[in-house]
Amino acid sequence: MLKGRLGLETARIPQADRHGLLWLGRGNLTVEDGTLRFTAAGGPDLAPGEYLIPFQMVSCFLLGPGTTVSHDAMRLLARHGTGLVFTGEGGVRLYASMPFGPDDSTIARRQAELWSESESRMRIVRRMYAWRLGEVVPDADLDTLRGLEGARMRETYKLLSRQYGVDWGGRRYDRQHPESDDLPNQAINHAATAVEAAAMVAVAVVGAIPQLGFIHEHSGLSFCLDIADLHRHSVTLPVAFGALREWSRITQGERSIEAAVRKLAGRTFRREKLIPKMIDQIKELFADDGNSDP
Repeated sequence: MLKGRLGLETARIPQADRHGLLWLGRGNLTVEDGTLRFTAAGGPDLAPGEYLIPFQMVSCFLLGPGTTVSHDAMRLLARHGTGLVFTGEGGVRLYASMPFGPDDSTIARRQAELWSESESRMRIVRRMYAWRLGEVVPDADLDTLRGLEGARMRETYKLLSRQYGVDWGGRRYDRQHPESDDLPNQAINHAATAVEAAAMVAVAVVGAIPQLGFIHEHSGLSFCLDIADLHRHSVTLPVAFGALREWSRITQGERSIEAAVRKLAGRTFRREKLIPKMIDQIKELFADDGNSDP
């Protein structure tokens, strides 16, 4: 018999969080006698060796770089509704996922219901802004909330630039030529992309609808962008400025600013349990009947 509530003690592979996510990297995921086997080459989080995995008790596998998966393993996971996501190091990119969310439409249906009505949609918008601003603004419209957020962002940029010793000339982003921006803006762009990837993982795991954003509207990943922005102050900007300081002092010339940002982002995501936090936020966002204020 497997020990533990989730049967993960026997697997001996570190479980990322209570949501049943399991991170695997640098190894081969195959099937032997109807059971998943992971042959690990070894890395910072997992010693080399053979691991049998009670996959029925895991909601989703996150496969990082250096990992291969067999056809039999994919077939077994699909049959049992176990999710599989291919990510960058530390979850800083999402490349593919299978299947598309859990075998449960509760969150997707609730999201669609709240999104389709203007009043409930605005309540969700105010709730997300309350989390971002740290205060409830019950009667503000979307333009007012965006204005408040913009003012707070300008102060945050100045504060973090002083804290990390980075020269700051203002936020600029050329979508057509992102690499033409100055180094601080490039670092922010790369950090934002990494946090958006973490949000994509969280949205895929809970089975939410990425296209139905409440603040963002036009992107096919609008809801992912909504969730990513909840962590702009706490994760995206500190990672960007921290990586730029590290790059300037230690690694300048040895690797690109993008590589420095991705490396620090991966470490930060794991330390802060960012994806589990996002999963909890999505569940909390849609938990009640939509009739309460933030």
